[in-house]
Amino acid sequence: MTMQSDIGLIGLAVMGENLALNMESKGFSVAVFNRTTAVTEKFAATRGKGKKITPTSTIEEFIGALKRPRKAMMMIKAGKPVDQVISEVVPLLEKGDVLIDGGNSLFTDTQRRFHDLEGKGIHYIGCGVSGGEEGALKGPSLMPGGSREGYELIAPIFRKIAAQLICEAYAILKNVLGLEAKDLADIFAQWNRGALESYLIEISAEIFRKRDPDTGKALVDVILDKAGQKGTGLWTLQSALSQSVVISTINAAVEARVISSRKEERVAASKILPQPQVPTFSGNRDELVQAVHDALYASKIVSYAQGMELLGAASTAYNWNLNFGDIATIWRGGCIIRAKFLNRITEAYARDPKLHNLLLDQYFTDIIAKTQHNWRVAVSTAINYGVAAPAFSASLAYFDSYRSARLPANLLQAQRDFFGAHTYERIDKPGIFHTDWIGDQPAQEITEPKPTSKRHAGE
Repeated sequence: MTMQSDIGLIGLAVMGENLALNMESKGFSVAVFNRTTAVTEKFAATRGKGKKITPTSTIEEFIGALKRPRKAMMMIKAGKPVDQVISEVVPLLEKGDVLIDGGNSLFTDTQRRFHDLEGKGIHYIGCGVSGGEEGALKGPSLMPGGSREGYELIAPIFRKIAAQLICEAYAILKNVLGLEAKDLADIFAQWNRGALESYLIEISAEIFRKRDPDTGKALVDVILDKAGQKGTGLWTLQSALSQSVVISTINAAVEARVISSRKEERVAASKILPQPQVPTFSGNRDELVQAVHDALYASKIVSYAQGMELLGAASTAYNWNLNFGDIATIWRGGCIIRAKFLNRITEAYARDPKLHNLLLDQYFTDIIAKTQHNWRVAVSTAINYGVAAPAFSASLAYFDSYRSARLPANLLQAQRDFFGAHTYERIDKPGIFHTDWIGDQPAQEITEPKPTSKRHAGE
């Protein structure tokens, strides 16, 4: 009789393989299944050989290899593949079993699946897994969501296995100062010893040191500047719009990826569109490096502030009751956004659990006060030298808007009332008003919403 396993894992791509090995190394027996049987067999004969890993060739065999209550985790592509596997697995499960989705699923899909399966008595956990290949093997960042009862069934295992702004900084240093990869490696390594210490800064330094064996050049310089996206950025933007939350930094990063993907079109445009006439940089190199450092730090704070505000809005809308200090703690280890900086976020929410915007915490307010001048220097330098820095710029624009007691939206409201009778409010007295902008009639206070004219019904 086949030994029954503590947990099962469906999907043996890079993340799935390493997660299975991580679980086994922590003392758990693991059943594995992959739709392509040859993949399962190869894993069992190589990396899984001699370990408490049970290969299975059918879904029925896979479910039969699990201890009750069964715990099965999917590490497969988000979307229809997840629903397909669920349709195959669920008929074989019993009440009290747990099914976990470890992929990058849209949260509304997770909500739908949760309600469908909970109605059948099966616990469903949506669990983002971050950290890449190394994180999966040595200690990923796990972000589970579902019922408390379902989580407690998998918690003993999860507790044991857990552990685009940077590109713009690179662009300014390379294109304005003309720094070589070896210089950039030294700068990023130095930054990683300070406030910017993080996984991505750390690996960036290593990336700049890598040479291409074919050309002898820095490998990063021969990599095609064309990035794609898996959809998570787009989902974030859609969610922000539905919650009326500004995430301009993330939006700029997503748009930068989109335009980078249009490589051929950009190459053609570069031969037609006028290039800026800029002088050779004659300022102080170290001062600009520090300015870029500070701009990266300040923009990073804004990015997290926007992200946390979005989570806060969603928590209110969906009654999630999120603990933001705990969320930052989850990201501190085994995650690609692992950073020393996250400790400060945890501390901020410990000081004020109801903190609406991270920028309003005194620690972060002080950092912005110290970095604001250099932030503006870095952004203005990028603009003057024709270096695209959309996320830096969007972050600064967000800060300037958020710190302003009065914005020019008063003109917008006047325009909307002029062409569509949409009404407006005043700063000196309460009420809703409409003005006859062509005639000389005084402003009219509206006690009830004014119907929109037919001409502007689509406004």
